[in-house]
Amino acid sequence: MNKAKLLIVIILGGIITSCASKYELLYRSADVELKYNGAFEYFNQKKYKKAADLFEQILMATKGTSKDDTVQFYFGLSNYKWGDLQTAEANFDQFTRVFPRSPFTEEARFLRIDCLYQSTYRYELDQLPTYSALAAINEFLYDYPNTEYLVKCKDMLVDLQERLDRKSYEAAKIYHTIEDYKAATFALKNAIKENPDNRYREDIMYYLVVSHYRYAHQSIKERQRERYLALIDEYYNFISEFPESKYRKELDGMFNKAQAETKINQ
Repeated sequence: MNKAKLLIVIILGGIITSCASKYELLYRSADVELKYNGAFEYFNQKKYKKAADLFEQILMATKGTSKDDTVQFYFGLSNYKWGDLQTAEANFDQFTRVFPRSPFTEEARFLRIDCLYQSTYRYELDQLPTYSALAAINEFLYDYPNTEYLVKCKDMLVDLQERLDRKSYEAAKIYHTIEDYKAATFALKNAIKENPDNRYREDIMYYLVVSHYRYAHQSIKERQRERYLALIDEYYNFISEFPESKYRKELDGMFNKAQAETKINQ
């Protein structure tokens, strides 16, 4: 290695060592003010993990001072921006309990909601986190009806409710899929009863009619008439709500067959 290259390596090594040493010295320092300023310096440089570590170190030292809510808020915000949503959610939750009137409180509550929202699962999986996020959003909008985060909160509500609607719909439809039509009629009807505003209401009611038809069709002769009559009732319920439905032609055919069967089995 020639002298020029060796010099470059030494200079670069010195810079790297210097940068590492600066953070390490700051981390080990007992100077709260130095750490406070250093934490914001790293935060502004988007080095959020280092910022979070430094803010965490001075939590107790700044407790009860004028910097208390600032340090706690930025500790949570650093974790949030770093991507540690579980820790950030806990940070913001604690912050809003300790500082209900801080200038940072509204933002902290929204960011906690965003942590909860980002931690929810697809509709096929456990929806308990979805219910937690929905409750937090509704409570937030009650307290801050004119919040700057209104549109974002409403978008979250729509998305989360869609997951619950889909979960309910798919859970009820599964009985139809496995051809247990008797169970399907109960499950589909219950899905509507539990949530009349389900966005999949048309599909649920369609499968309800089809399940009644197939259940009646597979029944013994002595029970077919009453079960076709149940189908006819559900058919009328469906067309009263969705007269122009894409399913109308198919269901009209089932209705006509059901009417014919009820006359045969009188």
